[in-house]
Amino acid sequence: MNAKALLVILVLALITILALVCILLARKEEFAPCGADSEVSLKRQHNDQSLVFADLSAEEMVLVRKYLQSHLKVPLVDAYHADPSHNSIYYLDVEIPPKEEVLKFLDHNGPCPHRQALAVVYFGNQTVPNVTEYVVGPLPRPTYHRDVTMQKYGQVLFYHKRPVIGNEYEQIHDVVLEKFLEAPTFLKQVFGHNGSNFGGLTSAPRGFQSGDRVTWIALFQNVKGYFLHPVGMEVLLNHSSLNVSHWSVTKVFYNGQYYNSLAELERKFKEKHVLVTNVKAVTPDGAFSSMYPRVAPLGTGPLHYEPCGKRYSVKNNQVVSLLWSFAYRMDVNRGPQIYDIRFRKQRIAYELSVQDAMSVYGSNSPGGMLTRYMDGSFGIGRYTYSLVQGVDCPYSATYLDTVYFFENWEPEVQKNSICVFEQNVDVPFRRHFSNLQSLYYGGLPATALVLRSVATMGNYDYVWDFVFHPNGAIESKVRATGYITSAFLYGDGLEYGNRVADHTLGTIHTHFINYKVDLDVGGVENSLIANDMTFETIKAPWSPENEIHRMKMVKKVLDTEDKAAFRLHDKMPRYIYFAAKDANKWGHKRGYRIQLISFAGDHLPETDAMERSISWGR
Repeated sequence: MNAKALLVILVLALITILALVCILLARKEEFAPCGADSEVSLKRQHNDQSLVFADLSAEEMVLVRKYLQSHLKVPLVDAYHADPSHNSIYYLDVEIPPKEEVLKFLDHNGPCPHRQALAVVYFGNQTVPNVTEYVVGPLPRPTYHRDVTMQKYGQVLFYHKRPVIGNEYEQIHDVVLEKFLEAPTFLKQVFGHNGSNFGGLTSAPRGFQSGDRVTWIALFQNVKGYFLHPVGMEVLLNHSSLNVSHWSVTKVFYNGQYYNSLAELERKFKEKHVLVTNVKAVTPDGAFSSMYPRVAPLGTGPLHYEPCGKRYSVKNNQVVSLLWSFAYRMDVNRGPQIYDIRFRKQRIAYELSVQDAMSVYGSNSPGGMLTRYMDGSFGIGRYTYSLVQGVDCPYSATYLDTVYFFENWEPEVQKNSICVFEQNVDVPFRRHFSNLQSLYYGGLPATALVLRSVATMGNYDYVWDFVFHPNGAIESKVRATGYITSAFLYGDGLEYGNRVADHTLGTIHTHFINYKVDLDVGGVENSLIANDMTFETIKAPWSPENEIHRMKMVKKVLDTEDKAAFRLHDKMPRYIYFAAKDANKWGHKRGYRIQLISFAGDHLPETDAMERSISWGR
């Protein structure tokens, strides 16, 4: 080959390479695995309007506390150290403005509502002790406080209605420990009591009628996972007096028998009239209740991977994704709440929030048979703790802090207590493999945006998820993990649960979760529609001698609250949805279906004295 021909070939090769490069560059966008909407571009979609729902900052909390100190004209004690006879701030939280004001601000360029705080104050050092709620504002520099107690509740909140705070729990512990001196022989010989080897779990409610403040304290071995190691003894403490020295143990339960005092139990034990069941002491790690793995680690499992980076953005208290936007906050009592939920920039819900979590227990021991826990009264939000990367949420999730002012004198920051992430749902969003007429496949992968927090309510850990799907659906999910509550197994205990250890009864109980869902589908004027089905009997049009049971739709507008309220376990329409005022081009109203995918046990009988407090469960 001569030099001229070689040169021509080289030039042609170079031209071919340049042409291919140009083609590839020109088609880069077509083959790019990531779209143009990155986290950086999503950040430009944020706005500060979401701050109308924002939790109080630590600085705002301090300013409100200082304002109350100087304007309530009574001495205030740090609630962490407060006695029942002291005045103290129970908690501070943001006061969300009325919806009408917020919508004028969000949608009609109205004025931003005044930012205010809600302050709940225990007045134990008063002629008539009470609990008072104040709205304090405007923030950040308060100039007023309004008593809203009567407006909200229609009555004075008597002091005996107050939830038990941390210092009162410590005083309960100390008083019971002191009362144990009345039964030294029994406690030493039966339990090897040394002053520190008991853990306790209190019952609720604290009595049978308004005004009672008596609590059953069930005793457990003081080890890790002590909830599974009951010892068979419970004491009933009357702590209604504001003077701790007047508190008394009024009943004692041990191994199926009741005694009027610890002194009586001691005396009958010495007289050998007490049936004793020996319970083997457990090592401090809790043995079977330990959280240590029982098998060797299997190595690292599949990991979350985001090839295009985060396809959502978080700023202040607002989350924005390719399809969704919403504001979030953490109510100290009720837990996680989200507001102004928009799909493709259109609001579909004003609020979606946890309201309460309730458990009703059954047992043949006193604490278990009495217990009806209302977790909102303990504070679902304030018990939301830090999340662990790679366990509670993916490593790549966005982790957010929460701030609380609850039974304290200074704000408390819980680092990384909320996480936001996008996940693969693991099933196709839609797919079809055509094997009729023609051969083809079409499918879309399914992903979802998730906001998660975990509240530890004593023995239970509630994993709260709000899940946002690409078709506009929203899931509210809760999973319970942690430990069960147990009782000492004796007598007919197996009628109230299952045996889970030598002397441990896993007690029967129910869980009810209360959500608030304020849907605004296409505006605030929605109607509630029930869709169902029925069969009608007709003559076959082409063969009148034969009958057909033809299925047809039944549609009904539930236009009053009574029609829209369904009691637990009642037969409900198969489909219930909130419909917009306007219809689409085919005459169908846009709507959102309410779909319940859980089940519930029976509700507390309405004849029970406490039922009215938890009537939402029915």
